[in-house]
Amino acid sequence: MLAGGTPAVHIDRMTLQQIAISLDSDATISGLWLAPPNAKAAYVFAHGAGAGMAHKSMAAIAEGLAERGVATLRYNFLYMERGSKRPDAPALAHGAVRAAAAKASDLAPKLPLFAGGKSFGGRMTSQAQALDPLPNVRGLVFFAFPLHPAGKPGDERAKHLDDVAIPMLFLQGTNDALAALDLLQPVAKKLGKRATLALFEHADHSFHVLAKSGRKDAEVLAEILDTAARWMLT
Repeated sequence: MLAGGTPAVHIDRMTLQQIAISLDSDATISGLWLAPPNAKAAYVFAHGAGAGMAHKSMAAIAEGLAERGVATLRYNFLYMERGSKRPDAPALAHGAVRAAAAKASDLAPKLPLFAGGKSFGGRMTSQAQALDPLPNVRGLVFFAFPLHPAGKPGDERAKHLDDVAIPMLFLQGTNDALAALDLLQPVAKKLGKRATLALFEHADHSFHVLAKSGRKDAEVLAEILDTAARWMLT
């Protein structure tokens, strides 16, 4: 049973478990743990600014990674847990990142651990890592790193990445309005061997592709998940 008496969800021999994650502020946030029986790594990842851990895009990533041998712990930031639309201040968000990473390490102490998230969640994770390395985390995986606001190109949001000492994987669409390639590519190059930039043709910030591209969203997501899993399992 999940918290509140809700039945656990079974996905091809895997059980989706609801997890309670305690924060230093005495508040609690929710998490969803999905682990395949043959898991070879674990990934703790946060949602974007406008959609929580239960959003269909988050579920698709979790289920797709599980099919590829990667367990996942996705979780809500406190503002999302409370139903607010205003993202938490960085310090509070960083606290949630740390608590979730610690919980994932407890859930799967023998698995290599990675962290990151979609858009805002990935940026908060990298900021937390830059300030004070997350225990046991071997690398960061970003699903559409938000380098700048839409229509306001710049690379200021990447400055803290200089202080991240572990490997980073950037999964980016070439049509991402929040990460102009002429800015993102130099950022990745400057980071040197720590950064791997994987580009996906015609995909936007949500990894959506227009029909005229000749590709489908499901195909793009499969390529992204293949890349992420291969990077974590190699």
